[in-house]
Amino acid sequence: MHYDVRALSPDHLISHLTLEARDEQDARRQVELKGLFAAEIRPAAGLSARRLSRGRLGRHWSLILFSQELLALLTAGLSIVEGLEALAEKEANDGVRGILERLLAGLRDGKRFSAVLAEQPYHFPTLYVGIVRAAEGTSDLPRSLSRYLDYRKRVDGVRNKIISATIYPAFLAVVGGGVSFFLIGYVVPKFAQVYQETGRSLPLASRLLMQWGRFAGANSLALLCGVAAFIALMVLGTRAILARGGVTRLLTMVPGLGERVRIYELSRLYLTLGMLLEGGITVIGALDGVLTMMSPAMAASLGRASAVIQGGTPLSEAFEAEGLTTPISLRMLRVGERSGELGTMLTRSAEFYDGEIGRWIDRFTKLFEPMLMAAIGIVVGAIVVLLYMPIFDLADSLS
Repeated sequence: MHYDVRALSPDHLISHLTLEARDEQDARRQVELKGLFAAEIRPAAGLSARRLSRGRLGRHWSLILFSQELLALLTAGLSIVEGLEALAEKEANDGVRGILERLLAGLRDGKRFSAVLAEQPYHFPTLYVGIVRAAEGTSDLPRSLSRYLDYRKRVDGVRNKIISATIYPAFLAVVGGGVSFFLIGYVVPKFAQVYQETGRSLPLASRLLMQWGRFAGANSLALLCGVAAFIALMVLGTRAILARGGVTRLLTMVPGLGERVRIYELSRLYLTLGMLLEGGITVIGALDGVLTMMSPAMAASLGRASAVIQGGTPLSEAFEAEGLTTPISLRMLRVGERSGELGTMLTRSAEFYDGEIGRWIDRFTKLFEPMLMAAIGIVVGAIVVLLYMPIFDLADSLS
């Protein structure tokens, strides 16, 4: 929760602070750590904790960087308290230092590390807290942090590959659309006015284009407002779809993409489950931990599979019944159940499908980019040719 604080400095100057704290006592403790006296503390009005933490602090806080630095200190022989103290001392950002100080305060109060992490859910997701909680049972926090970093590296690697593959086509589409809009909205109306003054007969295609040009020239403001409204509706619709998790459902409806999206989701599921199982978390606990990370359809299937597994059904059979396997992954799951290395087999299944996804992305971009460039060239070229056809006709008549 966030609090507005009026604080008094040793030289009797009043300052206003906004702090994130568990309660008023925690906020007062943070103010005192800054060498100030809290004159008034009250909940922040009109501020969303999630929005504030993702906005101002989100640019500075990095869970991956925190895990890397803490892992290095723990590997060097420091205790968890000493490591957090070292990170807090070197941190220059007040918001990040506040997070570390709250962790230290909880540990000094005798709480478990996983418990103080869970008190800041905006900065430490449930998956991360679960990994740390399992590590507390085995007293092997460095290994769990290393496993989480490897997991994030692989998940981010696939995601970054997908994002990189879409940047160039998106740039081409924006540039091509901008050029086409400029030609149709500005150049064509100018040519339409010139051709109208000549009084010459135009070819049918050019005549239709000129009619559009005259209409665009006479209603330019209304067209601009319409385009702006269309873009705004597209942005709002996209945000609504993203908020409801409907992107996956839309992509599965595109021919040729549905199976690839399913493979990507299964890869993420196997990789996350494998990491949790290798970290010592039970199968049911691991399934509960990944439910919030999946799409609504897959989360529903996982929920049903979890209920069946609690009744004694092997994980491979429950996943097969819910459509959460492929022929290859099903065989690997059965081998993992027989050998007692289910977590390892889930991780290897994810590796197999990550490679398949990467190869498909490479093939798709090599095919799609030339097709997109050709389509943009055809549209722009057709507009230019239709503009100059009357000029060619005039030149033929003069010759």
